Amino acid sequence: MKPLFTTTFLDTDNRRRLEDVFFDASMLPACPESGWSVRTTTLRGGLQEGVDVVEIDNGKLSFAVLPTRGMGILKAESGGTRFGWDSPVKDPVHPAFINLQERGGLGWLKGFNEWIVRCGLSSMGAPGPDVMVDNNGNPSEEFLNLHGRIANTPARKVGLEITPEEMILRGEVEETMLFGPSLRLTTEIRTAFGTGALTINDTVTNIGNQPCEHQLLYHVNYGKPLLEKGARFLAPLKKMAPRDARAAEGCKRFDRYGAPTAGFVEQVYFMELAAKPRSRETLAMLRNAAGNLASVLRFSIRDFPCFSLWKNTAAVEDGYVTGFEPGTAYPNARQFERGQGRVIELPGGASRSTSLTMETLDTRKAVQTVEKEIRDLQKRATPKLHSQPIPKFSGP
Repeated sequence: MKPLFTTTFLDTDNRRRLEDVFFDASMLPACPESGWSVRTTTLRGGLQEGVDVVEIDNGKLSFAVLPTRGMGILKAESGGTRFGWDSPVKDPVHPAFINLQERGGLGWLKGFNEWIVRCGLSSMGAPGPDVMVDNNGNPSEEFLNLHGRIANTPARKVGLEITPEEMILRGEVEETMLFGPSLRLTTEIRTAFGTGALTINDTVTNIGNQPCEHQLLYHVNYGKPLLEKGARFLAPLKKMAPRDARAAEGCKRFDRYGAPTAGFVEQVYFMELAAKPRSRETLAMLRNAAGNLASVLRFSIRDFPCFSLWKNTAAVEDGYVTGFEPGTAYPNARQFERGQGRVIELPGGASRSTSLTMETLDTRKAVQTVEKEIRDLQKRATPKLHSQPIPKFSGP
């Protein structure tokens, strides 16, 4: 469909940068919709100094994208309900203030407060050593940080397109180095006017000539008000196993949430989900205790064959949060995932595209409709629920 309006916020190739931009329906008479707006700003002060934000409101769903932090989405709101969480990290942190190797490779956590954050592109998951080939062609050990580099890499290009039906924010982020990975992320974040949904279409391209390993995982995080005592995780399961002995302690209630608990130690569950036979589409939902609010993730298991559920129901001050994590692999160390055949290798010039849709539900009827959809998909598979870690997912 022919766009009604296009603009470029950032283009490093042409030294173009627009700051403090605002426009809405009143400034675009050709657009049949009303109530929408787009605003850009650059944050000032503290660790957020220099972080660019693009705020998009489609008339029902509003969300804030962070081009400076790999095009992650800081937060969202729909119908007065917030989607996101309260991290001990209060502000979006500029990557210049992040040392990814801090605390044994856990430095990524010093900037972790987004609703949706990508992990990748060449590695993701737990920190740990790996063996690579150095610039002289010799094996060399390197230490990979938690969840890779893409979330702490600023975009090179950002632009917006508005059509009669939707708004499309596009961005380009590169994870490149000499004698190392040369990967480009090209993203589209699309949202139709007046809906409670957005879709992320990502393409990762090996812009180098040599093969390059590739991993990608989305950390989609929820706190209050959606996460609360009595909240439920629902998805059509084929297989589930705890990551470790700590997660095994909670296997009987892995799909249910408790109130904030001081001193709670995180639990992670690795899963394979059932999917529709042709499209291979599946879904996962977080539902509040009353059953009248929910968030739904939709994706294809062709894109993301692995799903992880992260539960961290600690005290609110320490980060009361749960994470839905569709990925190309499980968030173990890359060496382990390579041994399981779950690390993708992109030939030089090759691309891989994925799609992920988030829906917000704000009525009991809408929630019940999706619950039925999950039950119908579950009929296609008898779930195998393991009470202890299994070698296929994370070892004994």
